[in-house]
Amino acid sequence: MESLQIKKLLFVVVCITVAFVAAIADSPTCPASDLGSKCSDEWKGEFFPGIPKIKYEGPSSKNPLAFKWYNAEEVILGKKMKDWMRFSVAFWHTFRGTGGDQFGAATKNWPWEDGTNSVAMAKRRMRANFEFINKLGVNRWCFHDRDIAPDGATLEEANKNLDEVVELAKELQKGTDIKPLWGTAQLFMHPRYMHGGATSSELGVYVYAAAQVKKAMEVTHYLGGENYVFWGGREGYQSLLNTDMGRELDHLARFLEAAANYKKKIGFNGNLLIEPKPQEPTKHQYDWDVATTASFLRKYGLIDEFKINVECNHATLSGHSCHHELETARLNGLLGNIDANTGDPQIGWDTDQFLTDIQEATMVMLSVVRNGGLMPGGFNFDAKLRRESTDVEDLFIAHITGMDTLARGLRNVAKLIEDGSLEALVKKRYASFDSDLGAQIEAGKADFETLEKKALEWGEPKVPSAKQELAEMIFQSAL
Repeated sequence: MESLQIKKLLFVVVCITVAFVAAIADSPTCPASDLGSKCSDEWKGEFFPGIPKIKYEGPSSKNPLAFKWYNAEEVILGKKMKDWMRFSVAFWHTFRGTGGDQFGAATKNWPWEDGTNSVAMAKRRMRANFEFINKLGVNRWCFHDRDIAPDGATLEEANKNLDEVVELAKELQKGTDIKPLWGTAQLFMHPRYMHGGATSSELGVYVYAAAQVKKAMEVTHYLGGENYVFWGGREGYQSLLNTDMGRELDHLARFLEAAANYKKKIGFNGNLLIEPKPQEPTKHQYDWDVATTASFLRKYGLIDEFKINVECNHATLSGHSCHHELETARLNGLLGNIDANTGDPQIGWDTDQFLTDIQEATMVMLSVVRNGGLMPGGFNFDAKLRRESTDVEDLFIAHITGMDTLARGLRNVAKLIEDGSLEALVKKRYASFDSDLGAQIEAGKADFETLEKKALEWGEPKVPSAKQELAEMIFQSAL
């Protein structure tokens, strides 16, 4: 009798539990108070309830959750806008950004977070990532290994954690055209990397970094990633007094050479990208800017194995404009990808703000169009919400603004090309080289004796105006 009552009681408990789980499955949000339930990693409700799929409504729209300038399917200069842009959501800033800085604690408290860095929490973030991507209307994302999955007490445990989260990402990608624009390994946060990874003075750290990059390359390839990025945040020095710079540069080259060889071994056909930055966190990073990086690649015979990922904020930190860095990369055949962000001239560090300057966006797109696009690269938003922006809606508004800004830049470039005045001005400025002697010089067939004869024959040259103000007027008229 007692056994029958116990069975009835268990039946009632099971029924209540099933009803409770069903209620959670139908819930529009993942309540913070219920993070211990099945909601933890397999919950499939909405993370962004009330936010619809973002649509193009045109320049007259006042809807903050709509595109005003970015119309994915619209053809500009022979390509769809989505093919010029190839936008990507950066996992680390969008889903791991806390709003904390060196002066204050975190300000973001997303409703799906439980305060842990567990595998279950990592899976929940991954589901939120895919909902965000779908609603934003893009089909690419990018990541660091330790952003999407927690580190472990051992390399084996870290790899196991990564595999578990990557399997979920693979499942979420199934049946969609979503894939990573690129992946990378985080070789700068853990204390083991305080002297760098590939340039560490410790052999054990170099070996560990190689193993971590190997795994990150494998999972990027497994997920269909189109590129793999190397950002040497700590590959540099704080003081030359205790640094063998020559030996460190040799080690870095051998590390990158091994990566290029492994890429071929696993059949990864994407680009390997190096992301220059002058300093921060180190005093001096070895990939200071595009020109420095190109010189390094040439010296070590790696120029055909790598391209450049240009970050606009890093460009300004190195004393250049983003346009300068893009043109330097393009002219060297190295332009592979763009981190679409900007900095604040009144703040001296890497602020990673969303690009909203129409003039800068137009110059960026001018380089992209001259390059014929970025494929298999694209634009990833290595940008974060301001510390004071704490609504989930702000994540969408920031990305919409960044996408619209670059779309306006592309539309402006189309105007400049259609007008033709700027191109004609530049062509006219160099018209004197469109001569027989100019052709000989550009072909490397004019020696100093020949040039001296012409100098004596022609006398003092007349130097025309560069028409800089006119060039700026033409450019501004397109904005």
